[in-house]
Amino acid sequence: MSILKLAILAVTAFVAWGVAPASALTMKECGETYRAAKEGGTLNGMDWTAFRKEKCAISAADSVSADAVKTEPQPKKETSAAVAPTVAPAGVTFPTTLAAEFKTEKPAKARMKTCLQGYHGNKDAGTLNGLRWIQKGGGYYSLCNARLKT
Repeated sequence: MSILKLAILAVTAFVAWGVAPASALTMKECGETYRAAKEGGTLNGMDWTAFRKEKCAISAADSVSADAVKTEPQPKKETSAAVAPTVAPAGVTFPTTLAAEFKTEKPAKARMKTCLQGYHGNKDAGTLNGLRWIQKGGGYYSLCNARLKT
């Protein structure tokens, strides 16, 4: 029964060799073809590396056409234009100047710490109305930081 399977595999491999170009073989198919040729005694002294380069390699012309296909521009994904920058809900307050205790910090860190104080103040007062520290489209930190930069 195994001789029959081997014969079918060998015939399939030889048909694939004759019909399909060498570049159409995947590594798995190339390995199966190599095993069939090895068992059939048709390698003529070739090892795996030589067999793979000769029978399974992509020709230069195929390589160029494959590169051309890969370099075609991909259609751009639609960006989520529906997500508009968040506008602060009514009742949310923002600091207008940097807090005095953070004046010695670098400007970015001073703004962040000042905004964090303001966020906690709004959170304790219950005036955030669903606004989070960081959220898509701009959260409390983004809005506060933008105001302090100006």
